Amino acid sequence: MALSNNVIGAINFVAMLLSIPIIGTGIWLANQPDNSCVKIFQWPVITLGVLILVVALAGFIGAFWRIPWLLMAYLVAMLVLIVLLACLVIFIYAVTIRGSGHTEPSRAYLEYRLEDFSVWLQRRVRSSYKWERIKTCLSSTQICPELNQSYSSAIDFFNAHLSPIESGCCKPPTACGYTFVNPTNWISPISNIADPDCAQWNNDQNQLCYSCNSCKAGLLANLEQEWRKADIILLVTLIALICVYVVGCCAFRNAKTEDLFRKYRQGYS
Repeated sequence: MALSNNVIGAINFVAMLLSIPIIGTGIWLANQPDNSCVKIFQWPVITLGVLILVVALAGFIGAFWRIPWLLMAYLVAMLVLIVLLACLVIFIYAVTIRGSGHTEPSRAYLEYRLEDFSVWLQRRVRSSYKWERIKTCLSSTQICPELNQSYSSAIDFFNAHLSPIESGCCKPPTACGYTFVNPTNWISPISNIADPDCAQWNNDQNQLCYSCNSCKAGLLANLEQEWRKADIILLVTLIALICVYVVGCCAFRNAKTEDLFRKYRQGYS
């Protein structure tokens, strides 16, 4: 049984290490400017990572001090956490599978439409109350002001590969026909009825296109790119956790078998 307990202890130590990329992924998401304004997935990810760390630590203690009930609690709790992590991985994939940019003539960057994204994501930004809070947060970041430092001419700007949030929030939609002055300053055309967002554009650096649907779409596209990267890390960690859990179950079963055999031999003697 000592050998099996050692194996279980080693496995739980590995599980503790596997909680680190989960917690790190949540912290990385929380530190992204757009994610810090929306706050959807980062805290569930961080919470799951911390719970996995605590449960794995409990399993490690149970194996080291040979506490069967603690090991049993570890196996049940870890199974629940693995199922929750799997559900989160699947959910993130499901809500980020839709939504892609559209090309515009003579532009290297893409533009985005709100209706292209999943209904669940659209609900996060369609509410005027929610969007006012998000808009205030976005306008306080350096996402748009930094464009003025990077691009001084129209040619350079039109050939730039802007992020979705830069494309959607920091400039008017291309279809509106605005004339470039600098990345966040544009001259309005005589008629700007090509898109409902055209009337929303404002050269005020605190306004820009933050009230546009294109900004909401750009924000969602930006979030999707980051969440897909996070989802890959979570998926790899989930597979590793499942493997660790299966080995741990086998080691626990072997430990119980060895214990029963030892008791049987003692009773027989």
